[in-house]
Amino acid sequence: MKKLRAILLTCILFPLFAWADTVDSCGTEYECIEIGRWDVGLAFGYGSRSNPLKDYDDIPIYLAPTFAYYGDSWYFDNGNIGYTLAEDERYTINLTTSFSTDSAFFHRWDPSNIFLTSTNKFEPGVLSRSIQPTLMGEEPTTLNIDELGSRNFTYLGGVEAYIYTRVGIVNLSLTHDLLNVHQGTEASLKWLYNLAIDEWNFELALVFDWKSEEVVDYYYGIRPSENAYWSENYKAESALNTGIELTSHYVLSDHWKLLFLARYTQIADEIVASPLLNEDYTSTFFVGTAYRF
Repeated sequence: MKKLRAILLTCILFPLFAWADTVDSCGTEYECIEIGRWDVGLAFGYGSRSNPLKDYDDIPIYLAPTFAYYGDSWYFDNGNIGYTLAEDERYTINLTTSFSTDSAFFHRWDPSNIFLTSTNKFEPGVLSRSIQPTLMGEEPTTLNIDELGSRNFTYLGGVEAYIYTRVGIVNLSLTHDLLNVHQGTEASLKWLYNLAIDEWNFELALVFDWKSEEVVDYYYGIRPSENAYWSENYKAESALNTGIELTSHYVLSDHWKLLFLARYTQIADEIVASPLLNEDYTSTFFVGTAYRF
């Protein structure tokens, strides 16, 4: 885990040293949206996202819509709304909103599941299982949760920055709960690199996602009404997930593309310690075709 974080950190911070060697963010490697025009698309095929929660099914992916509009200053991108505060050849700074991604594991039709981050196929609210913990030499205790309390969706808002270099784009964001669901804060650091070869386009992304203690406790903590033992023995802490993503597409025509997507997220130890999880990672893949209207 420490080695993975060190590698990702090196790869993400490296572009910062190439600040002087800027590139046009809408160069040949990048696909941009025309200002003042709606960009609408639909991908269909087959994919799946693994669900790290106990007794929750993996998440099938069949359709993934895209809706985006960029004006001179404001934009709408797959449900996220933003406003550009400053823009230059080297950087862009936006006010932005985003969906909570953790709620997607608990609700099939969470917005994060619709835009190619699909979630699980199950009836939310009921979770029953047994776990054999061995904490501090205590006797094993059976965990029985007949009904899991709500873990609701929320909308996050804050600020983000894009830094453009010759060795990729660095994206930093800091957001806070806007709907007063958990009153938590999230931060993200992402490095993206695009490579275009004839009709092929490849995008690699390395990601750090930090979640405050409030976020971790709300989604992965155990409440006294669910289980008295684990509500005392699992203490939520802030956590840092790390991940890698690869997206590629092959242009067939002006409207059609072949699409492949793969993602892997290493879940932080602070979250894995929750009795709600039985996996320390989540992975996603999708293979299909995409039509751009």
